[in-house]
Amino acid sequence: MTTWTDQNADRPLSLTAPSGIDRAAHHRLDEAWLAAAWSHPTTRCFVVSGGQVLIDETPDGRTELVMTPSFEAPLTEAHRYFLGIDEDGVSYFALQKDALPGRIDQSARPAGLREAGLLLSPRDIGLMVHAVGLENWQRTHRFCSRCGERTVIAAAGHIRRCPACGAEHYPRTDPAVIMAVTDEDDRILLGRQMHWPEGRFSTLAGFVEPGESIEHAVRREVAEEVGVTVGPVEYIASQPWPFPSSLMLGFMARATTTDIDVDGDEIHEARWFSRDELGAAFESGEVLPPYGISIAARLIELWYGKPLPTRGFL
Repeated sequence: MTTWTDQNADRPLSLTAPSGIDRAAHHRLDEAWLAAAWSHPTTRCFVVSGGQVLIDETPDGRTELVMTPSFEAPLTEAHRYFLGIDEDGVSYFALQKDALPGRIDQSARPAGLREAGLLLSPRDIGLMVHAVGLENWQRTHRFCSRCGERTVIAAAGHIRRCPACGAEHYPRTDPAVIMAVTDEDDRILLGRQMHWPEGRFSTLAGFVEPGESIEHAVRREVAEEVGVTVGPVEYIASQPWPFPSSLMLGFMARATTTDIDVDGDEIHEARWFSRDELGAAFESGEVLPPYGISIAARLIELWYGKPLPTRGFL
């Protein structure tokens, strides 16, 4: 099996760097502890709404998640989620609201993960990913899948309970594979999905199906989407991707065939690129690199040997 060396290992993968936050899950069912933590003067909280938070620039040029002491927070009881404790004992909460609060100084701005993930510190982006994942799940799983009754929030936002049948529902995470496929000539296979803008190419990806190993999912997805057969598969890294609830499992894979036959359903176009060809396509604008926050960019960089050109966010 091919061994891959990450030439950018000193640059952490977005959304995965250690945040320094202990999620302290053992406190989630302790209502007395949660109440005391919420009322503590050092506790900090922030609002999440529609996958966005407020961020702001500091005088020294850093970008931070806008947080306030709990006693200055907007009122909400049901949608207050405990996120964890840092090494200094500071507790953090997220508040789910229908809209982000306004700022008197007008300097803060709303941002989603695609922008904030490239700007915030590991602590702040770790808190944001946790909060956005909970918000996405809470907004779409309000009713019991067993009996249809409305559920109630428990465990500081990490469980929904059905008062009618007693079922407990937990935040879902959907495993998905994402793979940089190379051939014996060390070319990389990139594809363009049907709904992507002209020129945007990235690695292939797809969801793991029930009863399927992740290695088999890699081979099946590549065969289904572009008609290429894959042999050796090597796991590289994972990345939480709450758009809305995926966990991306990144792989390098070696193709044993090279003829491309796109499915015309998910993939509109697929091409093999040498490093020189891809570099020239980046330079001319013929090919747009994937977003820097995504694991797709890092997988391509593993093969490419250097950082990809930067691009904007959605």
